[in-house]
Amino acid sequence: MIAAPMSGSGKTTVTAGLIAALAARRLRVAPFKVGPDYIDPSYHRRAAGRACHNLDTWMLAEDQAVALLARHTQGVDLALIEGVMGLFDGLSGSDDTGSAAHLARLTGTPVLLVLDAGAMARTAAALIQGLRDFDPRVRLAGVILNRVGGAGHAAIIREALDDSVGVPVVGFIANHESLHLPERHLGLIPATEPGQWDVWLQYVRAQVEATVDLDQVIAIAQSVVPLAGSVNLPSALPPRRLVTPTIAVARDAAFSFLYEDNLDLLRDAGARIEFFSPLTDPALPPGTCALYLCGGFPELYAGELAANEAMRRALRTAAVDGMPIYAECGGLMYLAEAIVDQQGAMHPMVGALPGASHMTGRLSMGYRTVQALHDGWLWRAGEQVRGHEFHYSAWTGLDGRARSAYIVLPGAVQPAPRVEGAQIGSIFASYIHLHFRSFPILAQRFAEAAARHFVRLGANENKRVY
Repeated sequence: MIAAPMSGSGKTTVTAGLIAALAARRLRVAPFKVGPDYIDPSYHRRAAGRACHNLDTWMLAEDQAVALLARHTQGVDLALIEGVMGLFDGLSGSDDTGSAAHLARLTGTPVLLVLDAGAMARTAAALIQGLRDFDPRVRLAGVILNRVGGAGHAAIIREALDDSVGVPVVGFIANHESLHLPERHLGLIPATEPGQWDVWLQYVRAQVEATVDLDQVIAIAQSVVPLAGSVNLPSALPPRRLVTPTIAVARDAAFSFLYEDNLDLLRDAGARIEFFSPLTDPALPPGTCALYLCGGFPELYAGELAANEAMRRALRTAAVDGMPIYAECGGLMYLAEAIVDQQGAMHPMVGALPGASHMTGRLSMGYRTVQALHDGWLWRAGEQVRGHEFHYSAWTGLDGRARSAYIVLPGAVQPAPRVEGAQIGSIFASYIHLHFRSFPILAQRFAEAAARHFVRLGANENKRVY
């Protein structure tokens, strides 16, 4: 596990560089990310050439998180897990559930700590000693010094650690402006958007290869005791149907916030996944029976989304036809009548939901437990599931056509319940991102609703292009 004392230490850069350097040795590297993040995994996916899976010990039961790690490391040589925030930062000041440390304890994963040492020397030893001793159940196996002034600076810190702490320095990364990743209001810019990501990856890989002891990193990984127990996971029930319904999933620069395990569960439930681009495609994939509109940055691409009138019309037609449509966060914004961007410009969207989304400058973020208010194709009233919220927009202008979808139950940062999301016709939309593994029957219902839509329209008519 690649962790750090705090956010902004360079975990994503170091993790991506390690993955790229190890993959260049022809090692099969399985990348993971602790917590509900969607952006960091886009870098690791690109570096590894394979999907990056999230491991969240708050949204998922502990045994599920362990089983996911075991499942997705079958047939690989090495796994690298990027932590989240600071090593022990989790649910609250007294509870590290969901933290990198929590997962490391559960799985016996050794931790390589990325330390931003740009403005310190011997003090680094005191910080590392405190982190090592705070919870002895977490094995701090080594340190990678980041943003150091050079080999001499790194040597001073290495001497302090060797003398006082006994935690090895396995390498360092010098402070180079070219290593810094661009950021905006929700964090890093996803590597799914246009950019010189491969050039950047080659550069950070070269820095890692030059000053990090990769043989030592591999030796630490090889010291791990194999995960015990079964890799069986709660899953959607095997389908009992003759048709294989197609669920069209939005994936492009504007829409990329999606858990890989959600797609795995939908496939397990008997659905075929087809990706499409709301930005550039003129129509939905042929045979589409249901829609999954995930989150992303539609506010940054609102002009292009508005310009693709053919796709907006296709989604309106799908909604009128009663196609099951599930939308999270950015998907909700796209389905509404308009997006008002950060400059105050209004862009027309699909119009299948009333109202508009406005960028507010205020971040709504955190874990959420939600309870369904009504029966529907995805939910039964009273069912509860855990999710995550992360957005700077607000949805206004709702009218009587839309019923609230959830109650968000009180939590540590929200003392009173509130309503969230909407159900209107066959559309279920909310700002809450869900991990289907926390409630696998969702995937089964999603696939079944898609199959019913196939039958309802008739096989021939269903093949028409929306």
